[in-house]
Parts: sequence; C-alpha cells; structure tokens
Amino acid sequence: MTLPILRTTEDLRARIREWRCAGESVGLVPTMGALHEGHLSLVRLCGATTARTCVTIFVNPKQFAPGEDLERYPRDEAADARLLDAEGADALYAPDVGDVYGPGFATRVAVGAVGDDLEGAFRPGFFEGIATVVTKLLMKALPDTAFFGEKDYQQLVVIRRLVADLDIPVAIEAAPTVREADGLAAASRNAYLTPAERERAPRLFRAMVSVAQTVDAGGEVDAACADARRTLLDSGFASVDYVAVRDAETLGPPAYPARTARVLAAARLGTTRLIDNVAVAPEPGHDS
Repeated sequence: MTLPILRTTEDLRARIREWRCAGESVGLVPTMGALHEGHLSLVRLCGATTARTCVTIFVNPKQFAPGEDLERYPRDEAADARLLDAEGADALYAPDVGDVYGPGFATRVAVGAVGDDLEGAFRPGFFEGIATVVTKLLMKALPDTAFFGEKDYQQLVVIRRLVADLDIPVAIEAAPTVREADGLAAASRNAYLTPAERERAPRLFRAMVSVAQTVDAGGEVDAACADARRTLLDSGFASVDYVAVRDAETLGPPAYPARTARVLAAARLGTTRLIDNVAVAPEPGHDS
C-alpha cells in the first residue's frame, strides 16, 4: 500500500504545501471512517475535480451526546486505508483527539437556525460539534474544494452556512446520495441493522418519495408527512423523529415550486437511527 497516513496537523500541512508548491489543486473529503460506497463516490468526485485528494478519518467526540454510540461506532482504519489506496487517494489524515482538540480547547462554532431544528432538535449540540470539527479540518488543510454527500443534507446546509459566514476560502461540493438497489441510503450505521430490520429499512426511502410526489402534485404538506409517519410506524419502525418538507437552501418553510424543496426524515428501526432525504421533483437521474 502506498497511501501516506498523516497523524499530525504539521504533517498534513507539509504534504499540502508540497502539492501547492507544485501548482496542484487540493480536495478534501472529511469522513468518520467505516467507509462505504457513499464515501468512495466522494473520493472519486474529488479525484475528478482536483489534482490531489486528501481524505480525513476522525470520529469526532463533540458530535456525540452522552449515551450515543461513540464507543461502538464502527472503526477499521486498515480496511479504510486499503479502499482509499485502491481509489487513488493521495493522503489520509487520521489524527487522534489530541491533535484536533489540543490542551485547553474551548472554542465552539454554532450556526444558528439551520442547525437548531430537525436533527438539531433531537440531538442538542450535534451541529455545534459538526460545525466545530469541520471548521478545524478546513482551516488545517485549506483545500480548494471540500466534498460532502447529500445524504446528510442538513449537515451540508450547516457547512455551507459556516463557510459563507466565516469567509473560509473553500468551495463546498455536494454529491448525490448513494443508494442500494432497494433504495436504502448507504450509511456506516447500516451495519447495526439485523437482517429483518435491513429488509424493512428501505420503507423510509419509499415513504419520503411518497411525500415528495404528493407535494409535487400540489397535495397538503402536513397531511402527507403525517401519512408517512403512520406508514413507518405501521411497518415496524420503533419511532419517527420527523418527516418534514423544507426549503432546500435555508431549511425554512418550503416555498415550492417557487424554490426547490427537500423531504427530510429520521426514524428508529430497532436500535438503529436512520436519516435520509429526497428532493421534491428531482431532476432525472438525481433522486437523492
């Protein structure tokens, strides 16, 4: 394996400095590891867009609340590194917690309204943790472009907001959600699903598609979302945190069709919490 694994900010910046001195553009793909096809699609997009691809793997403790799955979150750096090497990535930055949050670390990044609702309401502090670590990673690497998936759509909106508000000179590029043949969105936590739960899991995607179709046909948004929640509960989901239709850019109230809209949902199947989203009236071939 030829993939360099960098452990410190100094090593990361030294490698990027070499690329810069050679006149090469740099792309960054931040991840928490346990890589799947969704992550690899970002690596490929980065490779097609920039001369150099740097992937980060860091399981960020600041985005996990007490009682969540920080300790059992899937980790296999060696397998991840082999995948990245096969995809032609140029470097992996895999720091420990001390390199990201040094002694006395006290700064927090909050983005306001776009992070307060939906996931933010059910996971207090989650987006503050996301915003803080992404800000740190972007400032450590200062890539030309950073790549994120649409699967975590609210996270994508949060990151675009912080980059704009803090004048971070990095372009944010989004990639469509990668799905299994039955519609289930690729996600590291899918590994928690039992075989029976995995069979039921695609019903979340189908419920969202139904809401999107109803909204696109001029149907009543609240009724469509309520129907989706009932359908999920009736089909074996333990709970439904939300099914909502929001403006695709601001996550505020939808103004569809004047502006694009998104259906976002989170539901628990057994012990696994699934989140997903679909566009209302997506362009052909782009149903994420």
